[in-house]
Amino acid sequence: MTQHYLFDAPRVGLLPSGPRNLISDVPGVRVGHTTLSQGDVQTGVTIIKPHAQDPFLFQVPAAVSVINGFGKSVGLVQVQELGVLETPIALTNTFSVGEVATAQIREAIAAHPAIGRDWPTVNPLVFECNDGYLNDIQAFAVSANDYAQACQSATEHFEQGSVGAGRGMSCFALKGGIGSASRVATVSAGQQYVVGALVLANFGRLANLTVKGRLVGQYLLANGLSVDRKAVADSAAGIPEKGSIIILLATNAPLDTRQLHRVSKRAAAGLARMGSVYGHGSGDIALAFTTAYQIPAIAENAMPATSMLHESRIDPLFETAAEATEQAIVNALWAATSVRGRMGNHRWAINDVLPQWREYFEKEGQ
Repeated sequence: MTQHYLFDAPRVGLLPSGPRNLISDVPGVRVGHTTLSQGDVQTGVTIIKPHAQDPFLFQVPAAVSVINGFGKSVGLVQVQELGVLETPIALTNTFSVGEVATAQIREAIAAHPAIGRDWPTVNPLVFECNDGYLNDIQAFAVSANDYAQACQSATEHFEQGSVGAGRGMSCFALKGGIGSASRVATVSAGQQYVVGALVLANFGRLANLTVKGRLVGQYLLANGLSVDRKAVADSAAGIPEKGSIIILLATNAPLDTRQLHRVSKRAAAGLARMGSVYGHGSGDIALAFTTAYQIPAIAENAMPATSMLHESRIDPLFETAAEATEQAIVNALWAATSVRGRMGNHRWAINDVLPQWREYFEKEGQ
């Protein structure tokens, strides 16, 4: 597959972004994909590594917010309880969660044979969305090798759109997938931190699609530009939202788990700006982690001595979390390419449906 890292998309918000406008603007963070694209199989795996060291020995603080819990992820309960990551974060389709979680466990055991025997067990962390419209999810196509390949390919520069876990995903009845962005928070004079977002976007009703405050979905429907007749029919019938989104937030700000939980909740603000109502059938989950310090897995190793950010200075991180999430969803839509998959089902990329989007936003902004 031809890789493309540069694409044009509407820019939302007012805050500055990092140099790449990616979650990897947070130092140490890397992302890797394995994409499966053959006939009815349109799926894959995406992984996020918080740093280059052993993830089990050098754990990073994390917290989870469940906005709406219609999902089948693995590992959330222990993250909520202990507040750390023990493996890379993995994204895939709903029916591949078990395969990828087993691959994570085997990888950890291969590095540390004492896991589950002399040492505690490892907590795999796999998030999912249902890509069954474009992908034959019953094929169970994702393998342990696909997970390993995604891990090996992890880099600071990575593709977005119809790749990795995002290959078969839909967003507002258009082609969705992987999107990423970053924003820089100024918490005091001379003190700045980065908040990066990565989303697996597979949610939304076309009629609700909102970008930069403009009712893009309504414009597409009114002008017959949605292409997908089923999307038009679903909007006319008021079919409720059934999709999902996974939102991952990374920062280099020194935050504890409680503060990270507060940051993760602000992802919902960015999601709402796009037109999501967190429908009954949606699985909307946000996880936030920091790379500012690490928690040793071995009790004999010293705990970090880190001064946390004062609570009165956390608001800029809330703002960056919301804006980075919103931009990441926009980027998922605009980076995506049109995909045809299971039984000929097709999702059009927004660039194919609305190629004149620049003129549209200029006109709407008047």
